[in-house]
Amino acid sequence: LGAFLNCLLRTEPVPEEGEDVAATISATETLSEEEREELRRELAKVEEEIQTLSQVLAAKEKHLAEIKRKLGINSLQELKQNIAKGWQDVTATSAYKKTSETLSQAGQKASAAFSSVGSVITKKLEDVKNSPTFKSFEEKVENLKSKVGGTKPAGGDFGEVLNSAANASATTTEPLPEQTQESL
Repeated sequence: LGAFLNCLLRTEPVPEEGEDVAATISATETLSEEEREELRRELAKVEEEIQTLSQVLAAKEKHLAEIKRKLGINSLQELKQNIAKGWQDVTATSAYKKTSETLSQAGQKASAAFSSVGSVITKKLEDVKNSPTFKSFEEKVENLKSKVGGTKPAGGDFGEVLNSAANASATTTEPLPEQTQESL
């Protein structure tokens, strides 16, 4: 295990940008003067190619900016296009499609469940309205309404009926202050 770890820990340094490759070669590897010259020429050639590519890239970027300017494409429009393209790419994925289908099915099931609950509640309210207890209560309210109001048009709301009933019971159960004083 120790030999394995030593092997892993021994690494040759990686040459940094601009560093002479020949300087990083181990002392055990000796290069002839001819090989060193060849490596220096190759290094110069690669550096020149990098410089040329950088110049070509800069020219292409300048040309791209000019074309966009002529087309009236600004950074905001480009951002909008990138977002739209990104959204289009996302919606084209199978994961999005599966998720969308699942959510759609869940929405349909939830809608059906709410509809079913609404139907059950409506049926229960109809059952309550048709129950003997409710019918009896409704008859009592109607009787009280006819006794109290007499001439009022039928069809007043439930709140009015209750207020009328409360006023009627107050006048029949509590003597007026004038009546109390006269009886003394």
